[in-house]
Amino acid sequence: MLGIPHPYLTSSLPGIGGSIKQEPEHFVVVEVPLYTPCGSGEHSYFEIEKVDLSTLEALERLARELRIDVKDLGYAGLKDRKGVTRQTLSIAKVAPERLLEIRMSQLKVLWARLHTNKLRIGHLKGNRFRVRIQNIEPGSEGRARDILEVLSAVGIPNYYGPQRFGNRGDSHRIGRAFLKGDDRTAVRRILGHPASSERNPHVVEARKHFMAGAWKEALDAFPTAYRDERRLLVYFLEAGENYAGAKRKLRATSRKLYFSAYQAYLFNLVLEERLERTARDMGQLLRGDVAYIHRNGAVFLVDDPVAEEPRGRAFEISPSGPIFGKKMRQPEGLQSEIEGAILERQAITAKDFHQLMPRLRLEGGRRPLRVQVQDLSWRVEGPDLCLEFFLPKGCYATTLLRELMKEETVPEGFHEE
Repeated sequence: MLGIPHPYLTSSLPGIGGSIKQEPEHFVVVEVPLYTPCGSGEHSYFEIEKVDLSTLEALERLARELRIDVKDLGYAGLKDRKGVTRQTLSIAKVAPERLLEIRMSQLKVLWARLHTNKLRIGHLKGNRFRVRIQNIEPGSEGRARDILEVLSAVGIPNYYGPQRFGNRGDSHRIGRAFLKGDDRTAVRRILGHPASSERNPHVVEARKHFMAGAWKEALDAFPTAYRDERRLLVYFLEAGENYAGAKRKLRATSRKLYFSAYQAYLFNLVLEERLERTARDMGQLLRGDVAYIHRNGAVFLVDDPVAEEPRGRAFEISPSGPIFGKKMRQPEGLQSEIEGAILERQAITAKDFHQLMPRLRLEGGRRPLRVQVQDLSWRVEGPDLCLEFFLPKGCYATTLLRELMKEETVPEGFHEE
């Protein structure tokens, strides 16, 4: 599977190898809602099941079918393309009966009910996963048990997974370039820079054409699903090499994804540094930390780490890392030093992120540095390992799977200068 360039918590324990997502049904994700629709109101909530389809692609298909703007659809979170995923959406002034009539390939509506408000990002408890890891190394059942015992006891590092950074591992680079006002670098990376981790040969061909200055050939080679890339190339063919103008042709959702990828990249760097500074004790609280309360997502500044230690060991609270933005609470002490050093190495300031509010609604916040795996069960079936578990919202199954498998390929984009 695609990976991230960060150390394992269980690096002293050998992995089990194997592969995932060879078939969609081998990676099943079911969204657990924060609340259920009440049965009355002007919004219709409906659950979809999609197969080998990203959330954004599903939203666009539904918008075309319902003849609405895609922004009128509400959703609680993004789900992977690869796999079978179920999630709840909302739409105003469309009857549940109309939604239940929808018929399209790779997507079906399971139920629809009325509710009083639009579904918003973050309105979910978390996700249940059912994963089959195929062809694990022979005799590795004991390895799996050792790793899962550690992760069950202390949690997993709450890294953002590789899907946050795209197949080329460079979405954060695009976000940073846009943040710094370097539209040329950002747009050229969106259109060019082919990578071996991008498996579609037509896409690789299109990117090579762009890098060679053959815009028409690049447009012809990009598949229709690459709407942003095609939109940018059409603009170039009409208006010339105007990078500031090209940026304005990008959808707000796309720009938001690039910025959030950069926020995620910085969080991962901070988490890696924190693990090194604390000898991988993810629950250790230090004076000046901004502690995250798992029960409700609230945060507070730690004045007396000794007094808070029992709550940390009970997994009621955890140290947090930065999602840089205007409303992010600043830490003090060592954590402040870590976060400041990361920004300095990136030639970025915390205030650079203030421009992401209010238009893109990327206000910033704090994210726990560790996450607890819940309802974990596993079994070996022939050459495969089958897992079931629950993770809170915003957490990635790949952060658990990479610890277990230790069989990942880090895309080139993470290592480019």
